[in-house]
Amino acid sequence: METQNTTFTFSRRNFLRTTALASGGMLIGFNLFTACKSEVEMPVDIASLNFNDFNAFIKIADNGMVTIFSPNPEIGQGVKTSMPMIIAEELDVPWKHVHVAQGILDNKNYQRQVAGGSQSIRFGWDALRQTGATARQMLVNAAAARWGVDASTCTASEGVITNEKGETLGYGDVVKEAAVLEVPEDVTLKDPKDYKIIGTDAVNVDIDKIITGKPLFGLDYRADGMKYAVVMRPPAFGKKLVSFDDTAAKAVTGVEEVVRFGDKVAVLATSTWAAMKGKKALTAEWEDDSELESTEDHDKKLTEILDGNKFDERRNDGNVDVAFANADKVIERTYESPFLPHNCMEPMNFYADVKPDKIHLVGPIQTPSGTARRVAEMLERNEDEVYLEMTRMGGGFGRRLYGDFVMEAAEISSLTSKPVKVVYTREDDMAAGIYRPAIKYRIAASLKDGKITGYHLKEAAINRNMYGLIPHFFPAGCIENYKVETGNYQSNITVGAWRAPYTNFLAFAEQSFFDELATELGQDPVQLRIDLLQNVKGNTDERIEYSGERMEETIKLVAEKSNWGKMPEGVYQGFAAYYSHNTHVAEVADIEMDSFGNPVVKKITVAVDCGIVVNPTGAKNQIEGGVIDGMGHSMYSDFGFANGAPTATNFDRYRLIRMTETPQVETYFVENGLSPTGLGEPGLPPAGGAIANAIKAATGERLTQQPFVKYMGKEVKEVEG
Repeated sequence: METQNTTFTFSRRNFLRTTALASGGMLIGFNLFTACKSEVEMPVDIASLNFNDFNAFIKIADNGMVTIFSPNPEIGQGVKTSMPMIIAEELDVPWKHVHVAQGILDNKNYQRQVAGGSQSIRFGWDALRQTGATARQMLVNAAAARWGVDASTCTASEGVITNEKGETLGYGDVVKEAAVLEVPEDVTLKDPKDYKIIGTDAVNVDIDKIITGKPLFGLDYRADGMKYAVVMRPPAFGKKLVSFDDTAAKAVTGVEEVVRFGDKVAVLATSTWAAMKGKKALTAEWEDDSELESTEDHDKKLTEILDGNKFDERRNDGNVDVAFANADKVIERTYESPFLPHNCMEPMNFYADVKPDKIHLVGPIQTPSGTARRVAEMLERNEDEVYLEMTRMGGGFGRRLYGDFVMEAAEISSLTSKPVKVVYTREDDMAAGIYRPAIKYRIAASLKDGKITGYHLKEAAINRNMYGLIPHFFPAGCIENYKVETGNYQSNITVGAWRAPYTNFLAFAEQSFFDELATELGQDPVQLRIDLLQNVKGNTDERIEYSGERMEETIKLVAEKSNWGKMPEGVYQGFAAYYSHNTHVAEVADIEMDSFGNPVVKKITVAVDCGIVVNPTGAKNQIEGGVIDGMGHSMYSDFGFANGAPTATNFDRYRLIRMTETPQVETYFVENGLSPTGLGEPGLPPAGGAIANAIKAATGERLTQQPFVKYMGKEVKEVEG
């Protein structure tokens, strides 16, 4: 695909606002300057340099090294590396001359400081490029003014400006002059073919700290006088606190204070160990406050919803009732999934120090701005009194969108007038709530003259339903008569976003169903999808979210790279394709049977259309992680409730995928030069469907419930080694 240089026109006064709007709400600074000279040697530790404040976004050292602050939370999705890469590319400064630091919450200078929805790069792409390009042009203008020449006769590359005579100035030579110039009206962005940084592999900027155990995560944070708090919460959803006895808890060495807040009790101590021991020593009386629900109740309620007629209509094309009435055959299947906890490697934690003049918050949070606002509201303080620092997160997957643990820390600190860090145990983490909701999907399709003429999807979920864009994903536009309806059961069990919300299970249900339709119609599963996609090409329905052309290209790429349909005897393949978070993904799973007769996933081939790939290494990591996550949870993870309490609170009863079970993951990217889209989540949804379809090919079993090992004809045997 050919690409052209893009020109942006804007005034100095409106630049910051234009940048924010172009990024979908993210504000990136425009005056990012370096003083890099080609002869400068890199110091051993660039972070140890004496940097000078330049603005909210950067600091510059005397020798030209530059610190770029990454405003978005780093949850492992790699934005702390890739976002500065985009700026450095357009600035045309060597990547090795850049030091990256995590920005703090700053609502005045940054916007959309959120890690969620796989949207950071997509929303920031244009603004980040403008940021670097504008800074570069201002530096060139300053150099041209010093030389007394026209700026158009000068060039900038690798932190050095050159004029027609061959004279050079480093960015640092003119940075002070450039800082006071007018922002240029016209800025030309680089042609992608000229990229030096974007599209090249860059090491995670935090990798050294990660592998050497240096302080980086929320659990690492320390402050003078800080107390550790572990919280006793209700033992079941539907229970409330009547009274408690802290006599034994206060006798534990290191425990300093026990405080009640609402239906919770916090134990403050000098160490996490002491706080945890103190919590175990607490005794409490609880009483029922609402219904104590169980998995059997949820199963019954969701089935009643599917069997009933109380639904919210999300999309309705044509007339599915007529299509079904005139069909040669109607196929209907129901798919079921359990609640799932997030199980981040780093349990929830947060530091709070509430003082009369300031609320200091530090820790891992995906929504710093919204959380700071809620803390201020809870404490009846002004939001500008909140100072929030973000640490790197040891996993999030949607759990850290919800700042309940931050609220706890702030409330405990306010009540005790002490700096406090709340730390969850693993049991706390799994029992405190905000799970992926249990969901059932019932899908029906009508077949007439060898074609799919109607498609009807019903969703029954606990508390929440699919967000509004999902009904406009595939197969919307591909089938003339198409209907999506949703219903939910209101429960006292808290639920929320879980990596690739709703689509994490819907993709399995939908792609398993289409595989079954392909069998019924006697068609190749890959060809069936490609044939259906022809119907959406050229569709003028603006509600359609995906691209038929891009999805087809992605499917063809994975079919080629996986040798679809050409594998040797004993290798069984399953295919799935799904669009989510603005990205098209197709996957093929290869399964072989072991000596015990168990299906073993050996390899998953992935094709991805996410537009321009900023950092290939980081992109592959995201896809591989998503695929393994999707495989592990669809195959092994189960979670439920009995009398309002979770049936598993640690990994002795909650099954995760193991290292010996992870397959080879091979990733290929569609190269089209289009603007980047999401990567943190889209690789997960198709995995379950591809594996289920491969299991069907290998064993003849059609799975409709997760986790697979629970519902297969026999439990998967565990093999040593």
